[in-house]
Amino acid sequence: MLKRILIVLAILAVALIGLFIWATRPDVAKLPEQAVTGVVPQLGEARYQDIPTIRIAKPVGWANGAKPVAPAGIEVAPFADKLDHPRWLYRLPNGDVLVAETNSPPREGGGITGWIMGILMNRAGAGVPSANRITLLRDTNGDGVADQRSTLLEGLNSPSGMALVGDWLYVANTDALVRFPYKTGDTRITAKPEKIVDLAGGGNHWARNILASPDGKRIYVAVGSSSNIAENGLDKEGDIYAADTPFQVAKQLDAARRTRAAILEVVPETKSSRVYAWGLRNPNGMAFEPHTGNLWTVVNERDMLGSDMPPDYLTQVDFGAFYGWPWNYWGGYVDKRVTPERPDLREYTKRPDFALGAHTAPLGLAFAADAKLGGPFVNGAFVALHGSWNREPPSGYKLVFVPFGDNGYPRKDAKPVDLLTGFLAKDGKTVNGRPVGVITDAGGALLVADDVGNMIWRVSSKAGAPIAGAPAPASPK
Repeated sequence: MLKRILIVLAILAVALIGLFIWATRPDVAKLPEQAVTGVVPQLGEARYQDIPTIRIAKPVGWANGAKPVAPAGIEVAPFADKLDHPRWLYRLPNGDVLVAETNSPPREGGGITGWIMGILMNRAGAGVPSANRITLLRDTNGDGVADQRSTLLEGLNSPSGMALVGDWLYVANTDALVRFPYKTGDTRITAKPEKIVDLAGGGNHWARNILASPDGKRIYVAVGSSSNIAENGLDKEGDIYAADTPFQVAKQLDAARRTRAAILEVVPETKSSRVYAWGLRNPNGMAFEPHTGNLWTVVNERDMLGSDMPPDYLTQVDFGAFYGWPWNYWGGYVDKRVTPERPDLREYTKRPDFALGAHTAPLGLAFAADAKLGGPFVNGAFVALHGSWNREPPSGYKLVFVPFGDNGYPRKDAKPVDLLTGFLAKDGKTVNGRPVGVITDAGGALLVADDVGNMIWRVSSKAGAPIAGAPAPASPK
């Protein structure tokens, strides 16, 4: 009898192991990464997953002088090294560069979910405690290398975006927009922060980027969702998502303090805020398109719909616009997992302007207005793709250029053009670095923060060298 019981238990154990392996098998992409890009990307059917595909490359750093790979005619060199998880960059009027050395705040909750999240963060090189500081880098002799550095600010709370307006330096902590008195040239701030507005902090998406309007009267703040598809409750994402009449809630100035998955508009003079645009799962980089002056952002879309869906994107941000999250994506494709359903909002969903591929994780954004790379890189946007953790094969892990037409929008025939690669090993198993923030320096080169390599890379054109690897500029078709 005992022997039969043991045989039955063994069969059940094998069956359970087989079921676990079947349930956790990775979803393999059926489309090339480039197919799910452009103004009109190729979109496949959603493949709903109860357990996400987990495909994380092991971070190893840059060994023996290795560096990212660029097209012919483009030069890459370290601007600063030995940083502590550098994420975001900002250039001051005198050419000094600020870098936010920062990471996620302690994750809320524990249990199995918290344990798995901790493992994923560690494997991706994001499990270290946040340095919680902003460092000032200065190139005193103009050779393209920061030869002076100083701790400008410390004791912050997972800071990200920075903006100088007049004599005030604004900093976006994960839970508040604050400011400090500052004059260009200072290398240390000892004043206590002045809080402008509270922000919904922490969660799955903790980084808060900011962008000042040209006249300095408004600050735009990007706030990501706390979850994948509001699985913890719509109310946790803000009143606007739980309301029966969200467009009315969007007009309430006090609603912005609790709103996530949105871009907020803050008026520092009155310390007030309102929802500028919503339904953006995790917006990050923001910039004004130089020809039209319109606001643009990059957005990380949702997970667990398979390796091909949906595309992350670059889009112009219109005031009052709704971009679909969590109920739908890419202009109206319904996510059947989200309840209660909101078919009434589908017709109001704005379709993004340019797809950047599935799970590529775009973070940094900079337009080519004052960049001096030459060749084809004169009209368009530079986007840092931080890289996937849940796609097979991996996607992103590079800096790309999106060609724009003369109308201030991406060209209809455009595809992302690789500018910096080599972050991810060819076998996809190890990663040297991951690009995050991107800006131009005072000389027109690009600076790219690398939070795994703990570097800032300087990307410039070689004098007199032809630039390869991208199509020639053209007007929109």
